[in-house]
Amino acid sequence: MKLLIRSPPSMQLLLVLLLSCTYSCAKKSVHYQYCIIGAGPSGLQMGHFLQNAGRNYLIIERNHTAGSFFLHYPRHRRLISINKRYTGRTNKEFNLRHDWNSLISNNESLMMRHYSVDYFPTADSYVKYLQDFVEHLRLNIKYNTDIVSVARHKSHSKKGFLLKDQRNMIYKCDVVIVSTGVSVPIIPNSLPGIEHATGYESVSVDPKDFEGQAVLILGKGNSAFEVASNIVSSASHIHMISRSRLRLAYQTHYVGDLRAINDEILDTYQLKSLDGIFEAELDSEDQAILTKGNKLYLILSQELAKMQKQYADKLPDNNGIGTFQSGYDHIIRCLGFRFNFSIFTHSANPISDNIKKYPDLLTNYESSSVPDMFFAGAAAHSLDYKVSAGGFIHGFRYTARALYKHLQWKYHGVPWPSVLLSPIDLTSHLVKRINEASGIYQMFNVLADVAVIREDGLVDYLEEVPVLSLHQFKKFTGHNNSQLITLEMQYGQEYSGPGKDVFSEDRATADISTADKSNFLHPVLHYYKDYVQTVYYFPDDKPKADLFHHVIEDLLTDWTARRAHIIPLRRFIEAVFDTDLRHYSLERCFKYVLTYGESVPLHCKQWYFI
Repeated sequence: MKLLIRSPPSMQLLLVLLLSCTYSCAKKSVHYQYCIIGAGPSGLQMGHFLQNAGRNYLIIERNHTAGSFFLHYPRHRRLISINKRYTGRTNKEFNLRHDWNSLISNNESLMMRHYSVDYFPTADSYVKYLQDFVEHLRLNIKYNTDIVSVARHKSHSKKGFLLKDQRNMIYKCDVVIVSTGVSVPIIPNSLPGIEHATGYESVSVDPKDFEGQAVLILGKGNSAFEVASNIVSSASHIHMISRSRLRLAYQTHYVGDLRAINDEILDTYQLKSLDGIFEAELDSEDQAILTKGNKLYLILSQELAKMQKQYADKLPDNNGIGTFQSGYDHIIRCLGFRFNFSIFTHSANPISDNIKKYPDLLTNYESSSVPDMFFAGAAAHSLDYKVSAGGFIHGFRYTARALYKHLQWKYHGVPWPSVLLSPIDLTSHLVKRINEASGIYQMFNVLADVAVIREDGLVDYLEEVPVLSLHQFKKFTGHNNSQLITLEMQYGQEYSGPGKDVFSEDRATADISTADKSNFLHPVLHYYKDYVQTVYYFPDDKPKADLFHHVIEDLLTDWTARRAHIIPLRRFIEAVFDTDLRHYSLERCFKYVLTYGESVPLHCKQWYFI
């Protein structure tokens, strides 16, 4: 085929150049300061913060919609995150303590209570919520774009990353924020025969498929009990097995442990209705899943497993645990998920944490092995795994905000936002935060408000700073520090854990003189004269405070009682500043000035500018 060009030679040359440039000059790369991988809740939250700050960012999503994880999970479509629409309060910040689904924004319409009336919403309603979050806030997202590799920039003179998608498009990114969650099913490949088990990711959600069937579920987490609850009315009996004892969320106070919404089978087990729960290792060569006819058997003995391998047509009468000897119609694998490391090349490969489930992170949510690569959302849960709620929406919306504030300082020189207070105003500000703040409430033990006592006696008050970052306070926030007061929420140290009796008669404390014995979530303040020096002497443990104060627990988390809450708190602050912080009338201050001169309460000094 010939291309006929009837034009002057100069025009012919120009046309040839233009035609060739269609291929050689096509735009094959784009540059962004921030590339966010994943348009789940944490990716959208980070995008919103960066957009409000006017940063150059792009959210890259492999699927056609935001929140695509929730199109498939949870399999039975009921979330376990609370949607408490009525609290008796109108304060938005307080209400977020009991709204576990909404993301942080200034748009009042983007609250989950407008999308579902259910206490535990459906996953479909949450997908709709996330789609509206994107649309209303006009976030910059590129859909149907699968990042297949993440590499460091080859040039030593240039920092940043090169992200390649399935169409070989290259995205040049100064900073990468990975918000892909944990989506790879955990499969104990060292267990022979594991391929005969059905995974949670593909198990039928129709209870009729299990009518009259014997079912063994590998795992005892929420996904395992979700499956069990769905089929308990259909199956002949259900057995559950995992290596560790059952962890109940109401005992451990960790929302990732078994929630009451899924625990029906606990009744049927304890009331001897054929269902059972067991403990055993599931990733050892001493075990195997074997088949005979149309039955599946879990063998927990090395000798019997070897016997079955040698004599496939002979199954022992007893396999070591008599309950398992009759075999199962289904074995279902529900062992949770881990982070997907497959897209990272050698030059930008984050190492995993000790449990091989999450990336290993520094205290600023940065990869410990790849500088300028940060993690948000469930992928950053290694910093508070089984401690707080950082693996869940109502937790990581705050850790994402903490990461955003750190990025503002690290890359743009914008210090962590703070409020300047006088010592007299500090007590009332603390009371307000104690009774409203949702970030330190949801991320107990992990995020803390920090009051920095300056050399001039005033206080810089910072909200929701990661406790683990306090040893590098200036590097993390941009604020100088020496004397610190921290405010965080804690449960009683001896109150949380598997098997704890959280319903004991003495579970609550009513005497303010023993407020430090409070078991339920309550505010705790620590004062450090020199935090950096204290960390030096306690490098492997939480630094020992020079002074501490527990605000006594309260059933309604209402810490506004004058005698029980406010006066003890004020006295703690007075001990820190070594001064009287009470408020006095003008007449009484006048008498103090006439009597004592400059030795008067701080409030009177402010009246008279002494």
